[in-house]
Amino acid sequence: MLSAAGFAKTWKYIELFKEGLVCTVSLSALTVLFGFFLALFLAVFRLSDINVFRFLSRESQWRLREKGGFVYAASRFNPVSFLATVYVEIFRATPMLVQLFFIYYVLFAGVELPSFKLFGFIRFDRFVPGVVALALNSGAYLCEIIRAGIQSIDGGQTEAARSLGLSQWQNMRFVVLPQAVKNILPAIANEFVTIIKESSICYTIGVQEIMYAVASTKGATYRIAEPLVIATVIYFCLTFPTSKIIAYFERRMSRGDKR
Repeated sequence: MLSAAGFAKTWKYIELFKEGLVCTVSLSALTVLFGFFLALFLAVFRLSDINVFRFLSRESQWRLREKGGFVYAASRFNPVSFLATVYVEIFRATPMLVQLFFIYYVLFAGVELPSFKLFGFIRFDRFVPGVVALALNSGAYLCEIIRAGIQSIDGGQTEAARSLGLSQWQNMRFVVLPQAVKNILPAIANEFVTIIKESSICYTIGVQEIMYAVASTKGATYRIAEPLVIATVIYFCLTFPTSKIIAYFERRMSRGDKR
């Protein structure tokens, strides 16, 4: 049950929640940064046209099918797109908690990270695995969002850009990506809000974010309802304004589409 006395006890540990707020914002910001660039590369890889056995397609369609279809399938095999697809499917099909534990207890098991503290209270050796796990997971979801945005651009614009002498990289940078980002901005905003909320899972490996403050306060006061209420308010104050700010920029960017 909630009570004024419970909030009074919890308020004595408000500094833990302030530290948790700083940690959560840092964790989410770095996750968005690394996750977005990872997703961009994955999306480009998935849309690439790198067929190492393309030379097999020189044979006729009839000859390829006559061989049982294996040669024809091999001629169309794209190893870069295949590896990117495997990565995306694995990270989207497994629980975030499993990924976090695997990265922290397995991948970083033999890695000696510096033991200093960021901002004086965030343990670097636990913070880094949390960022890596969240970024790898977010990159898989953002990859599909970015890929869908790129594919939504009319192919005629790409042909027009190439006819003007733009290279494939220039076409992607100056023509396709600016329009794709505008189209997928709402989905990216939702993913960013999701990252802020999912960062709470990192308290299981000792990252001093908001839920870590809840657990610490609970252990000190034997109260759980009041710390959870404070944590809920903090998460709401983080996610709600973020959604509104991105919605504002979305409206500004869509003004040019109105005729």
